[in-house]
Amino acid sequence: MDWSSLFEGFKGLGAEPGTLLMLAIGGVLIYLGIAKRFEPLILIGIGVGIILANLPLGELVKPATEGEAGGLLWYFQEYLLVTEIIPLLIFLCLGALTDFGPLLSNPRIILLGAAAQLGVFIALLGAIALGFDLRGAAAIAIIGGADGPTTIYVATKMQEMGGPIILGAVAVAAYSYMALVPVIQPPIIRLLTTKEERRVRMPYTFRPVSRRTKIIFPIALAVVAGIIVPKAAPLLGMLAFGNLLRESGVVERLSSTAQNELMNIVTILLGLTVGSTMPAAVFLQWGTIQIFLLGLVAFCFSTAGGILLGKLMYRLSGKRINPIIGAAGVSAVPMAARVAQREASREDPENFLLMHAMGPNVAGVIGTATVAGVLIALVPGLIG
Repeated sequence: MDWSSLFEGFKGLGAEPGTLLMLAIGGVLIYLGIAKRFEPLILIGIGVGIILANLPLGELVKPATEGEAGGLLWYFQEYLLVTEIIPLLIFLCLGALTDFGPLLSNPRIILLGAAAQLGVFIALLGAIALGFDLRGAAAIAIIGGADGPTTIYVATKMQEMGGPIILGAVAVAAYSYMALVPVIQPPIIRLLTTKEERRVRMPYTFRPVSRRTKIIFPIALAVVAGIIVPKAAPLLGMLAFGNLLRESGVVERLSSTAQNELMNIVTILLGLTVGSTMPAAVFLQWGTIQIFLLGLVAFCFSTAGGILLGKLMYRLSGKRINPIIGAAGVSAVPMAARVAQREASREDPENFLLMHAMGPNVAGVIGTATVAGVLIALVPGLIG
């Protein structure tokens, strides 16, 4: 009997020099998720996926052949991630979890969600300047929207077009900066706003939004997206469907499933699958560091863009709009809105901005998905 096959893993550890480092990176992500509670729902899964993908011999990620089945995580990649099923299901679940009431009661604040896409275009230009091709630059730029599922969706689309294999790097960067919203945004808010602006109190009551309006809105959103930005229709269409389940009031069981069981299942699959796309040979490159730096730049500029438009609206409204809510225009729901509330309460403990900040926050989700659709539509022609 040949016992050597039982210890092949020891040989494999030396075959790829970066393997041990990737195992350590996976461990760090798990630590951040558990000990520091940085996006634990996703970072723990990504960390485990990285470790499983970098185990010697790669049994869990090996491709299928005619005579042998592939690894479990390879099937997840091929049939759930490459086909965009996972990010689209995440959007369905997000729709079921999202209340568009604050946005519908004050539609003009959708502009704050649009302004918070500034970082996407700054990072796009920066990535091109650093030598990334347009497909890679588009995937990197969308990190500025602080929307993990959209980042994964765009990176997958760009990879299909022949772009670089950077899905794992951009996904980890996007979710890392989502987790770091409470760390990154407060200094930018304090730098760009005055104490007087941060102390502005907005009304505690909202213009009532009828049930009919809440039902019509997701349908209109899907139709308008499908006509104006067809490439964004898959994302916004699933978001709209999930929200319709929530607002219709007649399918509570389906809405509850989308908000809970389905979201939990898809989150597990998303984390493991994204992590499994990061073997050492793919992840440990100079370009990965550049991606993280560009992602940080994008996120900072997106936050600044929302705040600066918020300052303009503060002036035009006769100082009735608190510009802090502009920082919530990024898609990190609801973390960015909570940061806006915390920064307002630092200056005035009785200032309650959370619901006002939720309007730009959900507008940011729509804005990032729209920008993603624009990039997906334009890139083929520009490289063409």
